[in-house]
Amino acid sequence: MRRALELAAEIALAGEVPVGALLVKDGRIVGEGANRPIGTHDPTAHAEIVALRAAAHGLKNYRVGESTLYVTLEPCAMCFGAALQARITRVVFGAWDPKAGACGSVLDLSRERKLGARIDVFGGVLAQESSALLQRFFEVRR
Repeated sequence: MRRALELAAEIALAGEVPVGALLVKDGRIVGEGANRPIGTHDPTAHAEIVALRAAAHGLKNYRVGESTLYVTLEPCAMCFGAALQARITRVVFGAWDPKAGACGSVLDLSRERKLGARIDVFGGVLAQESSALLQRFFEVRR
């Protein structure tokens, strides 16, 4: 999670909302990402999606399988859906997202039985650090 915070802090310097993510499989990082929708003009370039793309490319398989996605902010519905498609088994996140969170804040897709696949979710890990990074970013912009 500390590496995800580093990625988030780095991307904040580029003017992007500071969210970082990484994917760990078999004890090693197989994909990293940070928010890039503004700079890439791509609404899907959330940190989780960037990390999943990097992992799938490196592993040469869109099904990443048993792995853990670490992210500094609770995933939205798009990102959680992408994690389901990649067959991620665990998501660990920092700050809760009361505006778009899909792991308990607005929706809880992790408990939706109709989706078939299941992902274990652990929220609030290094939440203060993750929240503080976001708060500082938005205070400067206001």
